[in-house]
Amino acid sequence: MENINLTMLTDFYEVTMANGYLQEGLQNKVAYFDMFFRKVPDDGGFAIMAGVEQLILYLKNISFNEEDIEYLRSKNMFCEEFMEYLKSFRFSCDVWAVPEGTPIFPNEPVITVRGPVIEAQFVETMVLLTINHQSLIATKANRIVRAADGRAVMEFGSRRAQGYDGAIYGARAAYIGGCVGTACTISDKKFGVPVMGTMAHSWVQMFQSELEAFKAYARTYPDGCTLLVDTYNVLKSGVPNAIRAFREELLPRGFRPKGIRIDSGDIAYLSKEARRMLDEAGFEDCRIVASNALDEFIIRDILIQGAKVDIFGVGERLITSKSEPVFGGVYKLAAVEENGEVTPKIKLSENVGKITNPGFKAVWRFFDKVTGKAIADVLTRNEEIIDENKPYELFDPEYTWKRKTITGFRVQRLLMQIFDKGCCVYESPDLNYIREYCREQIDTLWDEVKRFENPHNYYVDMSKPLWDMKAGLLQEYK
Repeated sequence: MENINLTMLTDFYEVTMANGYLQEGLQNKVAYFDMFFRKVPDDGGFAIMAGVEQLILYLKNISFNEEDIEYLRSKNMFCEEFMEYLKSFRFSCDVWAVPEGTPIFPNEPVITVRGPVIEAQFVETMVLLTINHQSLIATKANRIVRAADGRAVMEFGSRRAQGYDGAIYGARAAYIGGCVGTACTISDKKFGVPVMGTMAHSWVQMFQSELEAFKAYARTYPDGCTLLVDTYNVLKSGVPNAIRAFREELLPRGFRPKGIRIDSGDIAYLSKEARRMLDEAGFEDCRIVASNALDEFIIRDILIQGAKVDIFGVGERLITSKSEPVFGGVYKLAAVEENGEVTPKIKLSENVGKITNPGFKAVWRFFDKVTGKAIADVLTRNEEIIDENKPYELFDPEYTWKRKTITGFRVQRLLMQIFDKGCCVYESPDLNYIREYCREQIDTLWDEVKRFENPHNYYVDMSKPLWDMKAGLLQEYK
């Protein structure tokens, strides 16, 4: 891959606005931007936050080189003062983020950026690109993992990903979402995502017979022998030849087979028949791997039909989130600050769902102390503190008559500071920690929120002071 300075991976309007802010003397005015999303992919009950580590890396390395500046100068659109400004550009914003692996919900900030408006506006595209992509794939992966109901899921999608980064970072996100590993070798090298894989149909075709191909592979990898049995005929040749190869090449050397893989046909029927044949041959411990354009709905259905699959390999429909390939995160101005005074900003729309939540905000998650389950999320003004020892009234910000007073809860503030005046103050956790944290946090959600169809609507409410602020702005701009 060509070595590209990602500083220039930006929508052009971010550059034109930066030049305009400078010419209008607004370059040092402090702005607050929130990234949030409006809808969970696949009409699910929740999404999963991912991509923070890569966002940190980008923000640490923003700089304009001479080639970048000469390119912009060649557009004949920007003042020379702006070119000089870019030469010494340094990211100096404060940034808060929801930790990777956390379940997230519509209309709550998952990233907040505070700083000089030129800088805070300029990073919009990369904030969205980085978080949108990995959150999309982590969310899809988790749906598939949950459908597998305790069976392992491997990410097999590199060759169908949307480009190099889609494959590399998609494998990372899929691991966060619960996959056990990936076929993408570089993601193991770069992130430690366990790499997995056996053979293609071409291996089988390269030999004079299927049996010879299987025996050769068993000789080469006796301690990790999984054979692809659908090159010709799964039940008439594939499984019988696999059994023979296991007996002739593995057992005499003291090894047991790891598995067979079925990559086509009726997985439910073939896996049941293959299981019977393997068991009768004395290979009850030989696992059955299934692949071939799988997703959460196919996996769920074939398991209901009694499929005897131990491991699923899922490719294109995971790595591209084929059923809904866009995570609709947006990046909106929430407030401006001058002389220490914060002025909230709101975007109005005839579409109620596009009206933004103003001000510098905190996001709190309420957990029931007895069950450990998440009750609701609440957006507050940043300076608010929630006292766990006092009852708290939740109310729906759209249907304000819907109210509930809760007690016996604990709260967790979700947004954590990752940059302070441009300096990174957060150490990204180990990827295995993020994956386990994700699993634990999903366990705090009620099963009703985790349904694939018509999930329970998890509540994202507002504090009374924040609601009053928003209502005041709506009245002002009516």
